Amino acid sequence: MAEPEPSPDDDPADQPRSGRRRKQRKKLPFWKELPILLGIALVLTILIQSFVAKVFMIPSGSMEATLHGCPGCTGDRIVVDRIVYDFADPSPGDVVVFKGPPAWNNEIPPQESGNVVVSALRGLGSLVGFAPPDERDFVKRIIAVGGQKVECCDAQNRVLVDGKPLDEPYLHWEDLTKQVQETFDPVVVPPGMVWVMGDNRNDSFDSRKQGGGGVNGAVPADNIIGKARFIVLPPGRWGGITDHDPQTGK
Repeated sequence: MAEPEPSPDDDPADQPRSGRRRKQRKKLPFWKELPILLGIALVLTILIQSFVAKVFMIPSGSMEATLHGCPGCTGDRIVVDRIVYDFADPSPGDVVVFKGPPAWNNEIPPQESGNVVVSALRGLGSLVGFAPPDERDFVKRIIAVGGQKVECCDAQNRVLVDGKPLDEPYLHWEDLTKQVQETFDPVVVPPGMVWVMGDNRNDSFDSRKQGGGGVNGAVPADNIIGKARFIVLPPGRWGGITDHDPQTGK
C-alpha cells in the first residue's frame, strides 16, 4: 500500500520556524504594560462603582457625628451599596445617598472650575470618592416612607411618625444648650417617596426645609443611589454605619 504524501503542515522544517516565531514574541516592557494595567483597573473601578458599590465623600456636617464632613476639611469616605434596593425597599433608619429632586437646593456651595483639566480631574476624583460629589447628591437618614405621617414635635421635642415618637440615639447637637428641634406641620409622605432628615438635626437642610417644606421636601425612592454601609477613610473612623430604625427602636 502506498504511503500517504506528507502534509505541508507536517513538514519538520516548519517546526523550528514556528518555534522561532514563538520565541520572537517578547513580553512588553513594564513601562508599556503599566498604562494598559492602569486603564483596565480604571475601567473595572468605573463598572463596579456604577453598578455595585460606590465610594462617596461626605462634604458637609449635616450627618455629624455619624458621618464626618465639613467644607475645606477631609470628610469621611463611605461605601454605598448600589444593589440593595433592587431587592428591598428603603426603610426607616437607612442612611442613603440620593439625587436631590428638582425642588431641592444645593446644600454645599458649587465647586466648579473654568479649567477643563481641573474639571475633568475633579469629575474623575468624584467618581472614585476622592473629590466632593456632584452638588445634587445628598446623604441623609430615612425617617418615614410613603403613606406615613411625619411631624414635629411632641412635649419631649421628639419627631412623630403616625403619632408615635421616634427613638433617635444618633442625634447630634452642635450647641448642647440648644437641644430643641424646629417644629413643622404634619406631612403625609406621598407613595413612592421617603422623608429624610440629618442626624445633625439643627444643621441639616433636609425634607423639613427643601422645596419650602411639606410634600415638596419628600424624595422619590427612585432617586436613591444606594445605602451607606461603611466608612473606609480616614483609617481612624473605619467601621459600619448604623441603620438604627427610629420607628421600632432596633
